[in-house]
Amino acid sequence: MRHVPSFSPPPLPEPATIGDHLTAAGRQRGQVSAVVDNGQHHRWCDLDATSDQLACGLMGLKLARGDRIGIIGLNQVEWLLLFYAAAKIGVAVVGLSVRYRDTELEAMLGDSQTKAVFTLQQHEGFDFIAMLQRLGPRLPALRHVIAIDGSGLNSLAALAATPLEAGRLSAARRRVLADDVAMVIYTSGTTGRPKGAGLTHRSLLAAATAQAQHTRVGPQDVVHLANPLNHVGGITCGVLTHLVGGGTVVLVPEFKADRMIALMQQHRPTILAGVPTVLTLLLMHARIDAVDLSGVRLVFSGGSNVDAALLKRLADRMPQATLMNLYGLTETSGAIVMTPWDRSDADLMATIGLPFDSARLKIAGPQGQALPAGTVGELWFRGAGVVPGYIGAAAGQGFSADGWLQTGDLGLVDGHGVITLKGRQKDMYIQGGFNVYPAEVEALIHRHPGVVMAAGIGVPDPVLGEVGRVYVIPKPGSNLREADVRSWCAQHLADYKVPRQVVLRDALPMTPAGKIHKAALRQEA
Repeated sequence: MRHVPSFSPPPLPEPATIGDHLTAAGRQRGQVSAVVDNGQHHRWCDLDATSDQLACGLMGLKLARGDRIGIIGLNQVEWLLLFYAAAKIGVAVVGLSVRYRDTELEAMLGDSQTKAVFTLQQHEGFDFIAMLQRLGPRLPALRHVIAIDGSGLNSLAALAATPLEAGRLSAARRRVLADDVAMVIYTSGTTGRPKGAGLTHRSLLAAATAQAQHTRVGPQDVVHLANPLNHVGGITCGVLTHLVGGGTVVLVPEFKADRMIALMQQHRPTILAGVPTVLTLLLMHARIDAVDLSGVRLVFSGGSNVDAALLKRLADRMPQATLMNLYGLTETSGAIVMTPWDRSDADLMATIGLPFDSARLKIAGPQGQALPAGTVGELWFRGAGVVPGYIGAAAGQGFSADGWLQTGDLGLVDGHGVITLKGRQKDMYIQGGFNVYPAEVEALIHRHPGVVMAAGIGVPDPVLGEVGRVYVIPKPGSNLREADVRSWCAQHLADYKVPRQVVLRDALPMTPAGKIHKAALRQEA
């Protein structure tokens, strides 16, 4: 009898686009809850089917591959449905914040040539519809302004009721390529005029896949997402990571500690994630002890410098959880560096971790030359989720001639490839001939028991050129004084690193992504 070799079909290729990933998730995890919004569970099959119908509605507005739409909304399922619907037909979403006003929106919508804006009618008393109508004459590309939360003909609800045209939709989906832009996110403006990063299907999925694999995300996971969806912390680190890996995302409309704690009581988290500000305010809240955190297996903090004091408080509150730092940028489509699982406590408390396997890192000197381990230089990245470039007026900026992303962040790498972040290049100041990195000073001040938050900048000085000024939010009831902060620094830092000026504040300006807005502090100074 002739031996017939066994045959195993080759593995199916990974879905190349976000729409393909959603359709695959709808088939494989159809009845599983993908998203919880306002108490309602939305299954993977629901998201896929509803976004199909909404995609037909977008085509009815004569939107097609290469066009762009803007979304001004909270973390809500309508936002996600619009994003998925647009992705399926090759339309890019321009992520906009409810905190933006006319000057910012006019610049972003004009630069991106956005053709339609989907918006909340009002938020906290501000009328977006009226504002967009005023801006309309100055935005020649803008053809449609549609209410997310309205009713009637000019509403998202009406558009979502468009009859499904399966053949037309299928033809549109076949034209979408992995390297098409799926989202445009404008940098938060901490270092100047915002630039529109063109995040592609490929870059978003690469960043999400790398994070999902590193954090071992699975169908059993539950994460509460307060990071805004118009930012990579929301759309990639939250939504797309779980699209790739599975699990349920509980949408927090916008960060309010009371609201997030109530949601965490209803849906026990297995992953806790957020920028340091969010995690700090949660731990300080009087009702945090009412939340069952025993099921949390992983906590990660990103979007800022390492805050060792915060990590210590998190470890004390959740000793069963693994703690990690996360580093990523808009231009990396999400995370690109995270703390390894086998890290030491010293690595956790002082470093941002290792680049993902799919990323390449160079510590670059002033001329772009590679610097040796242990030398402070600018972090340059390639691979993983690094975007091809910016769109609009900023096209061609921010990248070296051979394609490296120039992050503007300073850091050094040890012999094992672990990165210590030194802060923004523009944050560094020179006091009396010595380089001072505010990130190092801030990390020390955060360890003071009477401090909630700190931000350091350099300010002009007639003798030393520049000196350090640090803004500090004291812990309520601590009776912290300026002299206490300077004394604390003098005990642990070289004298030239001790801030000459300390300003106590009740609050600090924040960007829409939840980071301290240092550009506003520098402008004030």
